[in-house]
Amino acid sequence: MSFTLQEFAAACHRSLVESPGVPGREKMRALVEKVLADKEFVTTHFSGKLAERKVLYEDPQFGFCILAHAYEGARNSNPHDHGPSWAIYGQVAGETIMSDWALVEPPKNNQPGKVRFVKDYTLKPGMARLYNEGDLHSPRREKATRLLRIEGTNLEKVRRLPYERVADSDPQQRSAQRLPAAE
Repeated sequence: MSFTLQEFAAACHRSLVESPGVPGREKMRALVEKVLADKEFVTTHFSGKLAERKVLYEDPQFGFCILAHAYEGARNSNPHDHGPSWAIYGQVAGETIMSDWALVEPPKNNQPGKVRFVKDYTLKPGMARLYNEGDLHSPRREKATRLLRIEGTNLEKVRRLPYERVADSDPQQRSAQRLPAAE
């Protein structure tokens, strides 16, 4: 069965109506994996030249956004959370090495918070991962990637606080600690 964007968005909306909070988000994560396996959906929304960030749909009731992301070449992001929001990352093409971080010290007095490395795992095409409020993570890409992402609210409108790695979170130590792919 092939999904249209409208059908996918409606199914995501129903997930939150039927199962508010984390259970509904987990249903949405499973829906993301279903549409990632839908070749027609992927071709329609992720082929050709794409912007780094394109909002495909914004839900009028819940405010969640479905986005297409296209990144060319290598790219590293600093550890971050999504402020008061949550996000689902769905890997369309390429691979994203995701790192999870533990909070050592929260941001305060205009100073970045401190985080400690926990683990790395790789998101491969077809995989999706839910990050709830406060989940600290950072994506790293060695080549071009495409992602389908759902944000609990449009993050362009949200102020997020910065975080920095503590000394024992050196990236070269991380490569020795790489773990298998996420479930």
